[in-house]
Amino acid sequence: MRAIVAESGTDLAWREVPDVTAADGEVVVDVVTAGVNRADLLQAAGHYPPPPGASTTIGLEVSGRISEVGAGVTAWTVGEPVCALLAGGGYAERVAVPAGQVMPIPDGVGLHEAAALPEVACTVWSNLGMTAHLTAGQTVLFHGGASGIGTHGIQVARALGCRVAVTAGSAKKLEVCRALGADITVNYRDEDFVERIKAETDGVGADVILDLLGASYLDRNIDAVAPDGRIIVIGFQGGLKAELNFGKLMAKRAGVISTALRSRPVDGPSGKSAIVASVVENVWPMVADGRVRPIIGAELPVEQASDAHRLLESGDAHGKVLLRVRD
Repeated sequence: MRAIVAESGTDLAWREVPDVTAADGEVVVDVVTAGVNRADLLQAAGHYPPPPGASTTIGLEVSGRISEVGAGVTAWTVGEPVCALLAGGGYAERVAVPAGQVMPIPDGVGLHEAAALPEVACTVWSNLGMTAHLTAGQTVLFHGGASGIGTHGIQVARALGCRVAVTAGSAKKLEVCRALGADITVNYRDEDFVERIKAETDGVGADVILDLLGASYLDRNIDAVAPDGRIIVIGFQGGLKAELNFGKLMAKRAGVISTALRSRPVDGPSGKSAIVASVVENVWPMVADGRVRPIIGAELPVEQASDAHRLLESGDAHGKVLLRVRD
């Protein structure tokens, strides 16, 4: 089979590699489309190795059709159209996946565009629904509102009956967020999000903050979070280390939680299979009835994976960037 191989630096080439087969408890998916994520850029640059035992090929989500079923798998059959959350291996013609990380294609979504859902849906729901326990009437702030996570998160939060605030770096991106239902939009280049969030919430702050920046936003997030609020850090684009003011945090009885998806085990109460099952139960109905839809900023042939990475790195695309493996 063929797959993307990192040859030198971030140069990505479509090359012949050994084929994959389904181990016990796995299925093989013939990939139609693969999603591109910032973790892929880090892995290509040598900064984010896959978890032990995972494929060294880049790619954390795909859509396609099952072509092989391993021993012990009863929930899936050959030929079924699916999408899947991966620990690696997505930029390829075929990928082996634990059966618990495979999902049906939601009603109303095409096979190609379904690859835009697994990573964002599992990230957003595991953090907002399963960790922060976001409920109707609360205010949630997404940093990077026009990103794949942000555009999906806005829709899920609105479907839950929440008030949504976002930050983004351009008028165009903020308009995308407003069109998806964001109530409060802040251009971080010329406006202080802390002041704006406080002004829009009568000084209370946001109940939940989903943050991609990490260190650079930690202190300001504490200022912007509501009493008993939750700051959930899922990225560190703004750095790894920051000073934490426990006095401010404790005065609000707030929490700072860091989470990761790729490194979780397959099984267990906080494992990827449990998250996938919860997404299918809670988020897929939102997709089926149109409250949530895939937001795709660009789709390129898999042979242009390097261009797709540069596009995502540039920040010029909103929503998800996809790689088309086969028609």
